[in-house]
Amino acid sequence: MTLEHLYSTLTGQLPESVTPLTAAGSPRRYYRLAGSETLIGVVGTRLKENEAFLYLADHFERYGLPAPRVLAVSPDKMCYLQTDLGDTSLWQCRDDSTLLERTISTLPALQTTGIEYIDWEQCYPVAEFDSASVMWDLNYFKYSYLNLTGIEYSEPLLEKAFQALALQTQELTRSESAGLMLRDFQSRNVMVKDGNPYFIDFQGARRGPLAYDVASFIWQAKACFTPDRRQSLTEVYKKSLGRIRPVADDFDNQVLLMALLRTLQVLGAYGYRGLVEKKGHFISSIPYALSNLRQLLTTEVFDRPGLEYLRDVLERVAEKAPIDLLDQPSDGLTVRVTSFSYKKGLPLDPSGNGGGFVFDCRAMDNPGRYDCYKPLTGLDKPVIDFLEERGEIQEFLAECHALIDTAVNNYISRGFTSLAVSFGCTGGKHRSVYSAQHTAEHLKERFPQINVILHHRERGIQKML
Repeated sequence: MTLEHLYSTLTGQLPESVTPLTAAGSPRRYYRLAGSETLIGVVGTRLKENEAFLYLADHFERYGLPAPRVLAVSPDKMCYLQTDLGDTSLWQCRDDSTLLERTISTLPALQTTGIEYIDWEQCYPVAEFDSASVMWDLNYFKYSYLNLTGIEYSEPLLEKAFQALALQTQELTRSESAGLMLRDFQSRNVMVKDGNPYFIDFQGARRGPLAYDVASFIWQAKACFTPDRRQSLTEVYKKSLGRIRPVADDFDNQVLLMALLRTLQVLGAYGYRGLVEKKGHFISSIPYALSNLRQLLTTEVFDRPGLEYLRDVLERVAEKAPIDLLDQPSDGLTVRVTSFSYKKGLPLDPSGNGGGFVFDCRAMDNPGRYDCYKPLTGLDKPVIDFLEERGEIQEFLAECHALIDTAVNNYISRGFTSLAVSFGCTGGKHRSVYSAQHTAEHLKERFPQINVILHHRERGIQKML
């Protein structure tokens, strides 16, 4: 094992024990190696992410900032050993006001010390929190949460509001209100040792608004800080930052703007990890994030230009509990029919059974290649006529349906409860949508006793037939 080799090279002996540690939502694996010294071993999954962490850990050590020290690194940089900061996180001590204040008063030093010497290109996955980064987060919210609620909205108007929010954030990133943004600064990513906070999760850090980390901390969903506690912690932060550099007059409003952005980002994460991947911890976090959203809707953050329509959509989001359309009925066979884009990967299987049919529609003429059909989908009559006039899609589906029907009969006779059928094309918009729609309708007509869930993944449409 590489970690054991690193340990023996560093200490002169093999560890007496190697214990896996819980990694929460991270794909990285953590181990505690005990022996002459107790160290934390990390096995990463992405080289660039590891390199970013190692680079910033070295930066923090150079300036004596409270972060783990890296003591040994494998030649391929995929594994490393760092100091053990214990098992107590700030999350476990979140009712300790003194410790909370000590933590947030330490934050400005990490965000600003020596940043003039940072090579931002070493950051992962991007050098700065620019408008493109913000749009990634906002679209994550749209596709992984908003679309699952069933709330109707205007795509152009929402996109325009997203762009306004992204532009305002980018302006902060490139202003005097920017520094090293840790990105995921929350109490679970702060360890407490000998009464002092240490910052442990910064591989996603980049240049960005200082206010983002403050918002991440005081608006952390399950922390449930009162408005007074949020304000008092903000004041502690500003006082500490003021000893280093001037504090922007509108800093409190910057925090609100970043709290809005962060809340939408975490709702996207909770939607994907909870409603799609079915992980209970994330599902249980959704009501807390919605509570934060309701509070933000009462603030002046939406007085900023361009956010009017976003307020309208979010008011409806805040008042509507998420509809988990991925829950399959418990009685009989459920066939889940999905259209998707190969560019965005194969659909996930919420049943956990795996398998099923995946049909490739890309051999047929693509309506998306013609300007008149580009804005349309496989649900629109002009596209339907285009596909059916050529005749090839009917032949294709006839062969698909023969396979599917045989499987459905077999599954019903054997008492199976779940079958996945997916149709993919280039963009998940025309051929796959037509195929999935007609297949779902075919199945419901031929087998009225089964449950059919239709999911046009890239269109954000999901319903029970």
